[in-house]
Amino acid sequence: MLIGYGDFAMVGAQPPGESGGTELYAVRWIDQFAASRDLGKARSIGQRVLGFLLGEKETCLVKPLALLAGDSGRLWIADQGAHALMWVDPETRQIKMLEAVDRQGLPSPAGVCFGAGNEIFLSDSRRNRIFRQQGAEALRILNDTLTLQQPTGIAYDPFNAQLWVAETAAHRLAVLDRAGNRVHTVGRRGRAPGEFNFPTYLWIDRAGNVYVVDAMNFRVQILSPAGEVLSVFGASGDASGYFARPRGIATDTLGHIYVVDGLFHTVQVFDRAGNFLTHFGKQGRGAGEFWLPAGIYIDAANRIYVADTYNSRIQMFQLVEGAEDEP
Repeated sequence: MLIGYGDFAMVGAQPPGESGGTELYAVRWIDQFAASRDLGKARSIGQRVLGFLLGEKETCLVKPLALLAGDSGRLWIADQGAHALMWVDPETRQIKMLEAVDRQGLPSPAGVCFGAGNEIFLSDSRRNRIFRQQGAEALRILNDTLTLQQPTGIAYDPFNAQLWVAETAAHRLAVLDRAGNRVHTVGRRGRAPGEFNFPTYLWIDRAGNVYVVDAMNFRVQILSPAGEVLSVFGASGDASGYFARPRGIATDTLGHIYVVDGLFHTVQVFDRAGNFLTHFGKQGRGAGEFWLPAGIYIDAANRIYVADTYNSRIQMFQLVEGAEDEP
């Protein structure tokens, strides 16, 4: 099933270093996940009865805000409603709720990203903390001496081994080393390039460039790994290519930029220069429809994962080349 308003053309859409050209791409809906019943194959009647007798409880998503997808298909989901980092393995049908090891828990998990190796970093915007999890370890505070102001979006720069964090209430970005020490700060409140007004979601592409959703300036800013402004695009409006409530952001391997807009209940797609290409999704509960979506993640195979927040689910899509619509 193809989602959106037709195929879209991208000039020079090939990865860097390859010859340019005009290609057509489309977004195909693959699947969705909302609860443990959605994982793997359906259980037999006997298995369901046994589960009932054993008192098994179904694990459901509540309010997913941000997510990651590993090469194996595993998902890590920051679920604000469940106050947990959800770990999902579709192959084994396992779902785990990872909570903080201390008594304060995770009142407001907001952002999640991969680090080096099998590290996972999680931000909690109410506790003003960054948490780290690796392998079988529990979630632990990265640096309990670090002071942050409402950390939300989070992304890891593997080239410099640095963690970028959106300090939404401070209208700036914190750049941390892997131990959680502040290296430097980028930006301040304002409207000029390099200034922010409630920055939220972040993404770092394969070149190390940092994509910042400058939410209340209704725009996206793209920064170099050193924090220099490379480009800015977007404005407030109610037409295609404009933003009402920009949220999650990600790029695919071809350079397309995907921005979730919660108020439009859609995902907008732009080229590298910030020119609008297309969008997919609309308000609703069906396949490919959204209700106040938030985070987005795109893996190396151009599978697109969207946190459909108020539908309490994750929807999965695939970018396909030269596809034609299906009946």
